[in-house]
Amino acid sequence: MRLVSKVAPGWWDYTTLDDEILNDAAKLTEVDLAGLSRPGFKVSFYDTREELFAAEAMEYITSWMKATMSEPAGICGPIGPTEQLPLVARIVNDLELNLKNAHFWGMDEWYVDGKTMSPDNPLSFAKADMDLCFLKIDKHLRMPEENIHFLNHENIEEYTASYDKYKCLVMQGGQGEVKHWAFNDPPKREGEYIDNPPSPAEFRKQSARVVELHPMTIIQNARTSGGGVVSKIPSKTLTVGPVETWKSEKVSIWHTGWHDNPFGIRLTSFMISKKIPDSSVPMSLLADHPNVHFHFLRTGIGTCEAEMH
Repeated sequence: MRLVSKVAPGWWDYTTLDDEILNDAAKLTEVDLAGLSRPGFKVSFYDTREELFAAEAMEYITSWMKATMSEPAGICGPIGPTEQLPLVARIVNDLELNLKNAHFWGMDEWYVDGKTMSPDNPLSFAKADMDLCFLKIDKHLRMPEENIHFLNHENIEEYTASYDKYKCLVMQGGQGEVKHWAFNDPPKREGEYIDNPPSPAEFRKQSARVVELHPMTIIQNARTSGGGVVSKIPSKTLTVGPVETWKSEKVSIWHTGWHDNPFGIRLTSFMISKKIPDSSVPMSLLADHPNVHFHFLRTGIGTCEAEMH
């Protein structure tokens, strides 16, 4: 019998894992993390915030530079982190990079009262992408509006189909406290999943969709985006799924140290490296993806030792 979650008993999450996995992950040092690289899984470190976000921004640039009229291509990008987005616009403008063949996929968007959140809402992810990046790009260089693929409850099938029509070279993201990429949260502990979470193969069948958020995710987003006002954070989102993720050539995850904690970044690194996929830790399912790259800000790695503050 699997353990009951310590934070949300009606849900699956990483606290339902065997203690041996949790303890092994918590012991990892910085040297140990570097040693987790294996074929198909690479670990990199950055000494400063500037270096990390410049490297993250360059993934947009190098992806867009590969796009041609005969082979349009692009990148799927997150809101969290966002510090790379103004850098992307600056580099595009300075290089005078024409984006007419380039594409961009937004990872997710809030879903409220049966419909997609308006891009006028301050919490909107589409608004953040436009304000922080695309509207800062010179008009004559911007990609056509139809090349920007934002998720909407009315275009989910079209969104998924676009990954077959155009090549997503990189799916970029961060990691939430519930150990998700995008909003691929673990499911509720109910129905057929009362005793065990979905198998990795079953979880991976999910494409872009509306998801109900784990309580941990709601609290995190209130902390990072809403000044802690939990009541203002929607309980559902639209999100890119494993189906689209596995259609992307590379999955690139950026660990700044403030979206998830020292234990979380160790746990998913350990499970991916050792090929221990478990849908209670959605990020661990990337153990089966052929090209995953974890990026760590060295000052954000921290330790898992107990310390009173």
